[in-house]
Amino acid sequence: MADSKHILDDKFTFRELISGFMGWKQVFIRNHKILWLSALAGALLGLAASLIKKPVYLAETTFVLEESDMGGLGGLTGLASVVGLNIGSLGSESGLFSGDNIMELYRSNRMLSATLLAPLLPEDTATLLIHRYIAFNKLEDKWRKEVDFSKLNFHQPRENFSIQQDSVVQEIIKEIRKRNLTVDKPDRKLNILKVAISSKDQLFSKVFNETLVTKVNTFYRQTKTKKTAENLAILQTQADSVRQVLDESLQAFAQSQDRIPNPNPLLQLGTVQTRSRQVDIQASSAVYQEVVKNLEIAKINHRNNTPLIQVIDSPRLPLEESKIKKSVGILVGAFLFVVAAIFYVYLKTLYLRHVQENA
Repeated sequence: MADSKHILDDKFTFRELISGFMGWKQVFIRNHKILWLSALAGALLGLAASLIKKPVYLAETTFVLEESDMGGLGGLTGLASVVGLNIGSLGSESGLFSGDNIMELYRSNRMLSATLLAPLLPEDTATLLIHRYIAFNKLEDKWRKEVDFSKLNFHQPRENFSIQQDSVVQEIIKEIRKRNLTVDKPDRKLNILKVAISSKDQLFSKVFNETLVTKVNTFYRQTKTKKTAENLAILQTQADSVRQVLDESLQAFAQSQDRIPNPNPLLQLGTVQTRSRQVDIQASSAVYQEVVKNLEIAKINHRNNTPLIQVIDSPRLPLEESKIKKSVGILVGAFLFVVAAIFYVYLKTLYLRHVQENA
């Protein structure tokens, strides 16, 4: 029974709840000046933040990526098998950029560093994108103790960079990857990619976005078709070599006929060289025909293996601007300071009550 009574004593009744609420209401009414002053201070700070904070400019590029395969060569595969050709050996089975791997390529150090070291404008090669980034982020002031930017020459080849230059580039890449760069798929079911760059500098956002997309897509095409391009170059060299041999055989055959324009049909020795040249021509013609056949198939395969990258939307000035509105800054600032003031009054009241009870 004693335990049951103790449990009942620990419970709050509705009357006690209302009484406690009214008590705290009176406490906050007595401290209404603190709440009002906090709201006013928060509103002023929120307004100041909306006026001082620089807007962020967003540059977006969306493009569709269609990876070609050997599906379009089904008819040629069957036809080629009749004459003993294997088209599969002429193709590229590389899955280097299958799936979402191209999205990671946009975040890679190689692509981001190449973009940073590219000129800001084609007509102004003296100013690089990395110079613009350092300027509007005021890194010369922030990193003054660690880095002397006046001694860093970012125009020289990357392999000649010093350790400090590489460190600066790597740190900037980390910041861009963390704060400025976004690469995603708006719809996971579609092959549409979106690359977005946000920064406080409008021109930097636009140029960096365009340069990065151009460099990555170019590297993607070259790597995707590297195997078929090498095979195509080899076959083209072979075709040119065999054609040269065939032309030389034709010329030698004509010279042998010119030396004996009217051979005696009773003497076979005079026609041996001419017949030998005919055999060379027939052999070279047969080889040349097969090489050309393989070459044409390789050209078709190379075209089919080239991915289609079609830009849908690209950044245009003026860019989309994101900044804190004055009304939002005032409301958010006032709300946060009022919440902090309520918490302060609550803790202060609990402390005073505790002091009075122990007095």
